[in-house]
Amino acid sequence: MEELVIRDADVVDGSGDHAYRADVVVDGGRIVSIVKEAADAGCQRPKARRELDAEGLVLAPGFIDMHAHSDLALLRDPDHSAKAAQGVTLEVLGQDGLSYAPVDDRTLGEVRRAIAGWNGSGDDIDFDWRSVGEYLDRLDRGIAVNAAYLIPQGTVRALAVGWEDRAATPEELDRMRQLVAEGMEQGAVGMSSGLTYTPGMYAEDAELTELCRVVASYGGYYCPHHRSYGAGALEAYEEMVALTREADCPLHLAHATMNFGVNKGRAPELLSLLDDALDAGADITLDTYPYTPGCTTLVALLPSWASEGGPEEILRRLADDGTAERIRHHLEVTGSDGCHGVPVEWETIEISGVGDPALGEYVGRTVLESARARGESPWVVARELLLKDRLAPTILQHVGHEENVRAIMRHRVHTGGSDGILQGAKPHPRAYGTFPHYLGHYVRELGVLSLEECVARLTSRPAARLRLADRGLVREGHKADLVLFDPRTVAAGSTFAEPRTLPTGIPHVLVDGRFVIEDGRRTDVLAGRAVRRTPR
Repeated sequence: MEELVIRDADVVDGSGDHAYRADVVVDGGRIVSIVKEAADAGCQRPKARRELDAEGLVLAPGFIDMHAHSDLALLRDPDHSAKAAQGVTLEVLGQDGLSYAPVDDRTLGEVRRAIAGWNGSGDDIDFDWRSVGEYLDRLDRGIAVNAAYLIPQGTVRALAVGWEDRAATPEELDRMRQLVAEGMEQGAVGMSSGLTYTPGMYAEDAELTELCRVVASYGGYYCPHHRSYGAGALEAYEEMVALTREADCPLHLAHATMNFGVNKGRAPELLSLLDDALDAGADITLDTYPYTPGCTTLVALLPSWASEGGPEEILRRLADDGTAERIRHHLEVTGSDGCHGVPVEWETIEISGVGDPALGEYVGRTVLESARARGESPWVVARELLLKDRLAPTILQHVGHEENVRAIMRHRVHTGGSDGILQGAKPHPRAYGTFPHYLGHYVRELGVLSLEECVARLTSRPAARLRLADRGLVREGHKADLVLFDPRTVAAGSTFAEPRTLPTGIPHVLVDGRFVIEDGRRTDVLAGRAVRRTPR
């Protein structure tokens, strides 16, 4: 007898088609049968060792978070309710060009310092891996939800070239090609870049094109955080489209926003650009989070020249009064490339987390608010915080526009991604709320998307981008990564005031046919594993 039958569920199967009533039988980690309208038809109903009454609940494929920063959180926190409780059953890690494989001892230390604001210092982690394959093997020991991995181009450049702002030599480019090929062979699904973050931002298009050719040869995709989301946003999007067309590499645009005042109401221009490329044969998808503010690290706002050489060089420059004044001028007057070519508006920069608890007074306040309270200029406060906290502060950047969020969300190649940074005392609520916020706010309350279309954007569409033939749909033979939610009550519990509050209306989540969330509570099941690239 099979393990589980989910009885009388309203199945929204991920295809975008209308919901239907069915009994769904799970065994051995897969969906083994779907009996539609069993009760009404009077036919023989399936039986199993356990029955779950799903009356009034929607059964959908587990959600796929196309942009996650859980690279260390999955190892540090076996509970991982931040994602499991949202119905997420697969996360894509290695984002924005910086993560922890492939590395050597030197590069690992540099990367740990550079992205401590994203993932913590890592002092509580045993870094017993160096290659992509070894990292994926570490995930295979058991994690809360499944995870796929993108090769981080910035980390690859740090390993082969260093943190200098210069072109790679032919030998260094060959080394980077080799590292990308090895990562793809070991199971990565593609490559990411962070082109406003060092050292990835120092790569010219020709270098990126060559690496994308390698990615494409293995059936992967390129996921860039491109060179500007502000003053040069449209040009930056166009650059990525052209680059990947040249490399014949599929493109997935990370957190595809149109932020800052210069882009208010300009989402249709982006979507027109994408439509033209799609109609001409380009292979493009994108992800967004359903909120207006962004989230990054405070140090990311600095101009690229101030970040050359890595974290220790940044601290040295900040400590020097003359150099710090140059940095301030670029930030406040010129508009640094780290701040997307837009002069920083300190009233929009809210400190969301610090590494040193002694600096907790800054958290939850904008830099301008802290400056006024202390009778100092915002730059003095920001500089002091970067130095005291050794570049660890994370920030919320309140620069988005709701009309842009909704327009991009409606686009035909849209998928969902949380971009969830789990560090800090007051992280962005998207880390705990992205997927129920789509379902509760944008589907039920606003009607921006239908339920069926929204679920497809969170399930089958990302599964197709990842080339996962047996996920993303409720189909016989597919993996039993499933979520049951109440469409009348599902909602994000997280807010900007209380960002770690778990969602409501999602009582059950299964990974590999096992309950990781049962009756609204996290179980002790660690059914997640690394999801490796499917060979061509």
